[in-house]
Amino acid sequence: MTQRPKFTRKKRAGAQSLPEIEPAVPAPQVDDTERKQAEIRARQAEEAAAAAKARAAEEEAERQRLAQQLRRIEEERVAEAQRQGAVAKAEADQAEVAQPAEPEPEYHPAAPALSDWERLGTVSLDAATLDRHRIITGTRKDGAHTTFDVLRTRLLQALSEKGWKRVAITSPTQGCGKTFTAANLALSLSRQENCRTLLLDFDMRRPSLAKVLGVQNPGSIGDMLRGTKDPQDHIKRLGPNTLHAGQNIAFGLNDSAESYASELLLDPRTGAALDDLEERLNPDVILFDLPPALFSDDVLALQPHLDGVLLVVGGGVTTQAEIQEVESRLGEATPLLGIVLNKAEGVHSANYEYF
Repeated sequence: MTQRPKFTRKKRAGAQSLPEIEPAVPAPQVDDTERKQAEIRARQAEEAAAAAKARAAEEEAERQRLAQQLRRIEEERVAEAQRQGAVAKAEADQAEVAQPAEPEPEYHPAAPALSDWERLGTVSLDAATLDRHRIITGTRKDGAHTTFDVLRTRLLQALSEKGWKRVAITSPTQGCGKTFTAANLALSLSRQENCRTLLLDFDMRRPSLAKVLGVQNPGSIGDMLRGTKDPQDHIKRLGPNTLHAGQNIAFGLNDSAESYASELLLDPRTGAALDDLEERLNPDVILFDLPPALFSDDVLALQPHLDGVLLVVGGGVTTQAEIQEVESRLGEATPLLGIVLNKAEGVHSANYEYF
């Protein structure tokens, strides 16, 4: 092989030489340990982020799985309820077809509530006792009972015209037969079917109606007037009987004498008790057996609560002056409805007149 000759380049004349360039200083090297640690930290951060993302994905998947499970359970519950409802309806339809319909219950209207009058306790009267005390309208064996029937009719007419119902029965003095008249008139009134009669023993100084009628231990009417005893417990109706007496009569009797009778009659509680009694029992006639008008001031004490007065006078006992004195005491405030003449002279003892 032929070798090519080496040429050496000659410098141009007058050419300037270039300055020499110093070699570059190399950059300082990063510590290898720090670099490795940085790489480790970066890798750990990436791994942590990847793990968090994986956990979030797992949690979301679990939530979706649970939600799907709950929906499935709810659907199954609804389906079961529908199935049971269908079964129950089918059984009910089958039972309705198999069994005849039950008859509708019969309507029975409730019994009307009893009135206070109907709820009163009852007493019985003995015919022999009545005959012994000359209460002739009970057995009607004595023909003179018709006199009291006439008195009853005229009294009812007078009360009806005025709209009154409270009548006092008194006499000028003792021994005229006022209690006898009150009891006979009351039993005659009891036979009026549409008339409720209430007979009250207001002769509280010497109560005697209970003895005349044969009623034992009636209690104190004063306690009823004071409000310490309910009228429903004190007032008694006449029960079923074999007498010529109806059951439209009730008695307010007394077995306790009052030392201060007129004071009790003046007490506002007495007026309130009478108003309450009238409202609750709704009687058509109230008869008050009072003491003799000239014996005490009891008639005057009760006068504001009365509509009228029947005056019983004794034939051969009462004087004209006594009758006039009674009329004077009553004045015009309380009318004198009539005068009943008892034990008239010249007639049989069983005959009684009035005018």
